[in-house]
Amino acid sequence: MGSNRDLEHLAILQEYFASHRVVPAYAAICALLGFGSKTAAAKLARRLRQQGYLDQSPDGRLTPAARFFERPLVGRAPAGFASPASELLGDAISIDDFLVPHPAATVLVQVRGDSMIGAGIHDGDFLVVERRSTAAPGAIVVAVVDGEYTVKYLQRDAHGYYLQPANPAFPNLRPQGSLELYGVMVGMFRKA
Repeated sequence: MGSNRDLEHLAILQEYFASHRVVPAYAAICALLGFGSKTAAAKLARRLRQQGYLDQSPDGRLTPAARFFERPLVGRAPAGFASPASELLGDAISIDDFLVPHPAATVLVQVRGDSMIGAGIHDGDFLVVERRSTAAPGAIVVAVVDGEYTVKYLQRDAHGYYLQPANPAFPNLRPQGSLELYGVMVGMFRKA
């Protein structure tokens, strides 16, 4: 983006979008960024469109483009021994690009309970679930067992498929009637 302040301005537009769920109009951009004219706002919007951060709807309103939702990837933080701190500026990823390979088949499921605590899945966490009807044993799945939804490991033994919790306080679930896979967990997030 060169030596201009486009990244700083983009960050302000992203904060505005997070609060209001729309990209501001040119007059509001002027007020937000301290621009003296709508021409300056239009030039910024054109640069951000050229770089894939903004788009324009058929009626002329500014809308977020795919790169608008990218977040900077600033490096790696070891969970073991400390290493010298450094930021790798310029790299960015979209969380959707990272976790959602099939948007039309992907849903979010909020976890209730602690039967998967041993897998690091806590009450209130959100699972990124890819809807599919098959999974390999050992996958964490959202399943419908005898008409009830649950999150567990899918397992198989000589008696067939069953669901295994990641908490010894809970028993394995063997379907009395039916076991249907709703989807497979492909990611997870929680608010700290």
